Amino acid sequence: MAVARSVRALVIAAALAATATIEARAQAAPPPYASMAPVAEYLMPDRAAEIALARSAAPAAVSGRATILVLGRHGYEQAVAGTNGFVCVVERSWMSPPDAWQFWNPHLRGPICYNQSAARSVLPITIKRTELVLSGASKQQMRDRLGAALARGEVPPLEPGAMGYMLSKEGFLDDSAGHWVPHLMLFAPASDSASWGADLPGSPVILNPQLLGAPERIAVFMVPLRTWSDGSPVRSAPEN
Repeated sequence: MAVARSVRALVIAAALAATATIEARAQAAPPPYASMAPVAEYLMPDRAAEIALARSAAPAAVSGRATILVLGRHGYEQAVAGTNGFVCVVERSWMSPPDAWQFWNPHLRGPICYNQSAARSVLPITIKRTELVLSGASKQQMRDRLGAALARGEVPPLEPGAMGYMLSKEGFLDDSAGHWVPHLMLFAPASDSASWGADLPGSPVILNPQLLGAPERIAVFMVPLRTWSDGSPVRSAPEN
């Protein structure tokens, strides 16, 4: 009996030691995407595939005549000249809030088609953030330099009526949500964020903190839809 108790005690002690080792290793492991990956991991080597992914953000009646931008090593480049004023682009992870865990996630691909107002006043933020990140700027340097660019008028102020389509089921918005659901992106001054009824029980409007903080101070409202850009239905409803 004493031998059995002794063996049991050793087993428990070993299990506790193993658990402590696992917890210590978990605590010592760096968080996912703690720093920027090599630039090549954010690029899409197949230019045609990136064009197609960008177009998938909106119905063909919109994206078929839109200007298309693709990401190069130093920033976005025009791949297709459009005729309807819309601009479609595949955004990368650094369009997340700077404190977001996925800010450096090289897998993120966010197809969006901006209307004319957003192409003139929201897309320049994407372009500037991208140029700063690819030049080696840290998160804080990106915020500081973008703030200075806004103050100097190099990045224009938000225009009324700015919106974007995000209806692609081929996108990848983060590791947990995948392509999430098709939705519209509506842009308004941050001071207006309380007037939209976002995130209230039963409201279809969701406030995205993407650009809410300094220096952009833009409220981004998301309105989920029921169909993807190709007309196929959504199979599950979003949780908000």
